[in-house]
Amino acid sequence: MIRRVLPGPRAWAALAAAVLAGCSSGRTPLVIYSPHGRDLLTLVSRRFEQLHPGVQVQWLDMGSQEALDRVRSERANPQADVWFGGPSPIFARGARDSLLAPVDAGGPLYLSVYRTPAVIEYSSAALTPAQAPRDWDDLLAPAWKGKVVIRDPLASGTMRAFFEMVMMRSLERTGDTAAGWAWLRRLDAQTRQYVQNPALLHAMLERQEGLVSVWDLPDMLLLERDGHRLGYRFPTSGTPVIDDDIALVRGARHPALAREFIRWVRTPEMEIVAAREAFRLPARTDLPADSLPAWVRDVEASMVVEPMNWDSVEARGSQWMEYWDRNVRGTGTK
Repeated sequence: MIRRVLPGPRAWAALAAAVLAGCSSGRTPLVIYSPHGRDLLTLVSRRFEQLHPGVQVQWLDMGSQEALDRVRSERANPQADVWFGGPSPIFARGARDSLLAPVDAGGPLYLSVYRTPAVIEYSSAALTPAQAPRDWDDLLAPAWKGKVVIRDPLASGTMRAFFEMVMMRSLERTGDTAAGWAWLRRLDAQTRQYVQNPALLHAMLERQEGLVSVWDLPDMLLLERDGHRLGYRFPTSGTPVIDDDIALVRGARHPALAREFIRWVRTPEMEIVAAREAFRLPARTDLPADSLPAWVRDVEASMVVEPMNWDSVEARGSQWMEYWDRNVRGTGTK
């Protein structure tokens, strides 16, 4: 049985009830915090439960920054067993705060499962592919003023990676962050709204309350598959590709079961299943090419990967986001 609850006081009460129900039914609850969304989480939960009939998977869908904040707030009494999904710099902060435990003795505290590129998203009801922005700088053109909607970057690992790419480009090209802040202020001036969750972001674009945005490739492929009038394109100059990680929560109630889940989700079989059924780009490089769907080969051939020094991002990212929130958000000339 798979239960999905949303963050917030009611969600935690529901989760506690679900865990107790799992215990009373004789099944062991495995609690997962993840930004991966219903399609992937339902897929892996059902398959894991089929292999382990005595397990009841409980998952909560939240942004990657929200997952870190929740795990940190529960340090004294961990509620999650597995943290599944988010960029490496966010997991690095969790490791630095002693929130994670190794899956294998002496091994790393977090492990890559997928690679998640950022893309330019647009309303395909209003724009043709030729009319949509071709690169990041195109988002600053007068045509898109007041027509950009963005997921709040304080909660979203995807948006953080995009903003961090802007700042890293500034450092690498000028030796300073001033150009990056100027770029983000211009983007702020273009932005109609910073929305609180992906569902609202996509709904606004479908209603044409905004026309363009930035989001991640797997969600865009799922939305297209399900008939949503939304399109995407890879920026021509390059895009950040997130190492999407997984970790065992330190002090987890079911560490052996959590370790088994983490090892299983990273097997070749499950990486291929996730690619075929949930549009996840595998992190593994040893998978037979003919076992992967055509879209993976198409993406690898057409995507320009932005070189990112993720260690540098991890060292600076939190300060950058705090500065953006205090000094850039809402300051652009509308």
